[in-house]
Amino acid sequence: MPYDAEILVVGCGNVLFKDDGFGPAVIEALEEYSKEQKLPENTMILDAGTGAPHFIFTLPNESWKKLIVVDIVEFGAEPGTLRKFQVEELPEGSYENVHSWPVSQPLHDLAKNCEVMVIGCQPEFVSAPDVELGLTKNVEESIPNAIKMILKEIEV
Repeated sequence: MPYDAEILVVGCGNVLFKDDGFGPAVIEALEEYSKEQKLPENTMILDAGTGAPHFIFTLPNESWKKLIVVDIVEFGAEPGTLRKFQVEELPEGSYENVHSWPVSQPLHDLAKNCEVMVIGCQPEFVSAPDVELGLTKNVEESIPNAIKMILKEIEV
C-alpha cells in the first residue's frame, strides 16, 4: 500500500449499523477487484470504518492530489442511488447528522490543498444505535456502480 499515494480512496462507516456499512463494503469489493485488475501505483484504498475522521483529517499528506470519500449521504433520493458530490455540494447538515461528527468543514479545509469528492449512496436504513449487520438490498446492489465511479475518478 503506497503511503505516499497521490489518490486516496477512503470507505467510511460503521458495519454494525446496517447501511452505514456502505463505505467499508465498497472498499472490500474494490480490494477484490484490485486482485484481478491492478489499480494505479499512485492509488491507496483504505477501509477507515469509524476511524475515518482520524485518517482523513489528521493524516493529510502533501502528496495527496485527490481524496475520494465513499460513504452514505442523506440527499433525499431513492435508497441505493449514488451521486458524486464536490465538497461544496454536500447537502447542508445531512452529512453531519448521519455520523454524529462534523465533517463538512474539515473536508472544505482539505479541498484547499487537493481535489476532494464524496461518492455518496442514499441509505435506506441506518440502525444506530441498534446493531444490525448487512446492507439493505438497494444499497448492496449499488456497490458495482460505486466501483465504476471510483475507477473513472482514478482513471482506470
